[in-house]
Amino acid sequence: MKTRFFKLITTILVLLLGIALAIFIAKNQKSWSLFKIQDSNSQWSKEFEIAEIKSSKDNSIQKSYVYKSNSIERKPLVVSLHTWSGDYKQKDDLAELCKLKDLNYIHPNFRGANNTVNACSSELALTDIDDAITYAINNFNVDTNNIYVIGKSGGGYATLSAFMKSKHNIKKYSAWASMTDLIAWYEENKLKDNKYAKNILDCLGSETTLDIEKAKLKSPLYWHTPIEKLEHSKLTIYAGVYDGIQGSVPITHSINFYNKLLRDMSLTDSLKYVSNSEKSKLLEKREPLGEYGNIAGRKIYLKKQFRNLSLIIFEGNHEMLTEFALDKLLEE
Repeated sequence: MKTRFFKLITTILVLLLGIALAIFIAKNQKSWSLFKIQDSNSQWSKEFEIAEIKSSKDNSIQKSYVYKSNSIERKPLVVSLHTWSGDYKQKDDLAELCKLKDLNYIHPNFRGANNTVNACSSELALTDIDDAITYAINNFNVDTNNIYVIGKSGGGYATLSAFMKSKHNIKKYSAWASMTDLIAWYEENKLKDNKYAKNILDCLGSETTLDIEKAKLKSPLYWHTPIEKLEHSKLTIYAGVYDGIQGSVPITHSINFYNKLLRDMSLTDSLKYVSNSEKSKLLEKREPLGEYGNIAGRKIYLKKQFRNLSLIIFEGNHEMLTEFALDKLLEE
């Protein structure tokens, strides 16, 4: 009888303790965020470490997940940039692939999710990306002739922004499903009544009205193009043909940016550009415009190239073909 009574009392106490802990966590935001951080970090294997990198611009600490190659020889560096709503803790399929290939890898924060004025390809955010590369060069056995910058969605946006403004000698830039014009993207998302329109206003420090000039300052489509970079750096822009319908970024962002670079290079060969007719056919019919082969088993719907600049519209959505993307970066 006493044993049963003792078990009953113990069970009640455990239940009460659990309820009290649940109430405490619900009311204490810091404790709850601790739980979330542990869960977020758990997707990174133990071989990845967190580096704290001081901004050369404002001395703030920006964290990065990093993997340092174990090779005694200098190895390439892959700089993988998080998506629009992510930060350095965001799961990144490239990370494990880089570890398997024993490549140097860094996944910087660059002011986190794009919903503050300090994020969204600001001067601070782009300096953070450069600082992360500098950190890797100074602390890892980096082959400085083989540094690669890659990203999808907001990471593609940041990749194109880094191409336009990075101080580093980058061998290849790989941008997937990128937004390039915040003015257009704001209007597109305002019609859909989703969070991205509000995010853009927050990036610009606006309440309800889009500030056109501020939006241009954070949109690589309107920036000066460092065309001399394309003499030694390769830039490839990828977009899934169904993005903008099933995904969040219309392919026109990638197409318009590619055409802008050609114009800034003063190219007169009209066949190298994506024509209005080609753009319309892709948007209306979503069918291949020729025989361009495949990437990762997906048909290429349109391919344009001029020297070290390429545009590939493929059968896909708002995505990166991760294994292909990394193999392409490493390809000589």
